[in-house]
Amino acid sequence: MTLLLALLLASVPDWNAVNAELLRHFQALVRFDTSDPPGHEAEAAEYLRKVLADAGIPVEVIAIDPKRPNVVARLKGNGQKRPLLLMGHTDVVGVQPEKWKVPPFSATVQDGYIYGRGTLDDKDNVATALMTMLLLKRLNVPLARDVIFLAEAGEEGSMQYGIAHMVEKHWPLIEAEYCLAEGGGIRRHNGRADRMLVGTTEKNPTAVKLVAKGTAGHGSAPLPDNALNKLAAAITRLAAWRTPLKWNDTTRTYFEKLAMISPPEQAARYHGLLDPAKSAEIQDYLRQHEPMHYSMLRTSVAATMIQGGYRVNIIPSEAEAVFDVRTMPGENVDAFFESMRKVVNDPSIEVIHTPRRNVPIGAPSRLDTPLYRILEETQKRIYPGAVTMPVMSTGGTDKAYLQARGVQCYGIGPATDDEDGAKGFGAHSDQERILEHELYRFLKFNWEVATAFAAAR
Repeated sequence: MTLLLALLLASVPDWNAVNAELLRHFQALVRFDTSDPPGHEAEAAEYLRKVLADAGIPVEVIAIDPKRPNVVARLKGNGQKRPLLLMGHTDVVGVQPEKWKVPPFSATVQDGYIYGRGTLDDKDNVATALMTMLLLKRLNVPLARDVIFLAEAGEEGSMQYGIAHMVEKHWPLIEAEYCLAEGGGIRRHNGRADRMLVGTTEKNPTAVKLVAKGTAGHGSAPLPDNALNKLAAAITRLAAWRTPLKWNDTTRTYFEKLAMISPPEQAARYHGLLDPAKSAEIQDYLRQHEPMHYSMLRTSVAATMIQGGYRVNIIPSEAEAVFDVRTMPGENVDAFFESMRKVVNDPSIEVIHTPRRNVPIGAPSRLDTPLYRILEETQKRIYPGAVTMPVMSTGGTDKAYLQARGVQCYGIGPATDDEDGAKGFGAHSDQERILEHELYRFLKFNWEVATAFAAAR
């Protein structure tokens, strides 16, 4: 037996034992109530710290609030290549317990699924990254680059405790050339995996407030400058506005690959987006029937809150509306909001930009990197029959903070069913769940990607 073959055989995990260990760690993490707000990720962080320390992996806990710590661990490579960062967040969105059929922090295993808040967002990534670190250490895999583990707090709206603090104050601890985190995943249709979405870029969440002012008066004598009427007219104009279409490498490749696996009628629509003679009509179709795809092609504007008036018989002097605006990477924000003011077309209405996070969106991660190729190759082995395609998230993740620093970030995730979202089983839902066997397959995917990319040859 050659030395190389012996090393390869020594690096093959006992998957039955590993999966049982993964389930134990995963259930333990889900059972910590880390709802944000208030967060209180400390118990989950201490659990991770102890598991890593007991395995002999150097680990640090970094916090500006002791209730909201971040956990950083590092396996050293030989320095030939720059580090790989494995990242996940320990906080979760809140719950309404009365709407759950099982306790939301029970990690109940039932009918092949594991139920609980965070099973898809994002304790799946935390647990599989943890197990990947443990296996790399346990099997003494020689590394060409450092592999860094980051379990961060506050992703669900309190970034100042997590990624913002780590990037701004502790960058050397997590500085990496590449990062794997949330923001992608395998999609199954009718039980068959047909595509792997790799998150390579995302929109920047921001907000706009419209403030309309008019004359206050008695409701029995309608006034021509009623602030509510003016605001309603502005909302209607913005709702009808088709913001400019913008392509990037990610979205262009996404629709090309999506056409490959779609029925002929759908495929023709996706191809037709690039045809100037057909594009406008197809965009209108997507707006009505595929709003996520419509949003992927442009900066989006959605009215989400309205305030105005306090008595039925009083015409208010002021009314406000708030819009959730998700800007495309590279969007000239000042120019966009100037266009928005022109659409509002009412000088008496203030259009006020209220940024939601102070981080620019970096360039989309490239599709020609060694790590992206390894993701494609590994998908073919672990999820045969699927197609790998990059995707731009219409939401936001903490990868934006890293991409702004030039890190090539890729969002990955376990397999989920297309049908689950509509049934109320998706992330942030009242019955969040993951297929147990897909959690195990996701770990194997993580393991093969990490060893192919980071192991010394």
